[in-house]
Amino acid sequence: MAPRPGQTQPHPSRLRGTLISAAALLVAVAVAGCSDSSNDDLSGQYKSGTTQNYVSGDGAVTQVPPAGRTDPISFDVTASDGSRFSSDGLVGTVVVINFWYASCPPCRAEAKHLNAVNDRFQDQDVQFIGVNVRDQQSTAEAFERRFNVRYPSVIDANEGRMQLALSGQVAPNAVPTTIVLDTKGRVAARVLGAIDGPGTLSALVTDELGT
Repeated sequence: MAPRPGQTQPHPSRLRGTLISAAALLVAVAVAGCSDSSNDDLSGQYKSGTTQNYVSGDGAVTQVPPAGRTDPISFDVTASDGSRFSSDGLVGTVVVINFWYASCPPCRAEAKHLNAVNDRFQDQDVQFIGVNVRDQQSTAEAFERRFNVRYPSVIDANEGRMQLALSGQVAPNAVPTTIVLDTKGRVAARVLGAIDGPGTLSALVTDELGT
């Protein structure tokens, strides 16, 4: 895969843990995606491995006006294909982060729409990053082959780096969730649950490219 904006070769770096307030994103929506509501601890929730208690989400969208956005998200992670992504390296790029795992039905349903939006902005300053919250690499890669996923994913089941970086923005029992970061690395929009087509996400990305 050709390098994308903000993508660098692996190098030593220390992750700065960042807890972001969710005050700007409070919204009354149903619990989305595939959930296990028995455990509210973020890392424990995603590491539990259970696929029980599936709850269908409504794809509710929250946008945050620029004046109401919190500090930039901080992360430094390596995708399963070896690509390195850091918040510092992605300044100036609109970043779309999708939280998923292989046995989640709405994650399967939205895969084609995520691919379509990724393809649409392939030649612009937009970077898609998947975050697999539950699977090991072999399971995640089997999903990516089956659904022809055309952007890299971070296997986050063990260390939970991206989950911790976005804690407060992504509920521990809400998968799939899609986050759009603006060119400064701030949370600009969130889709809680599966996206039901490419239109809404395309519009969210276009809004950030134009700001």
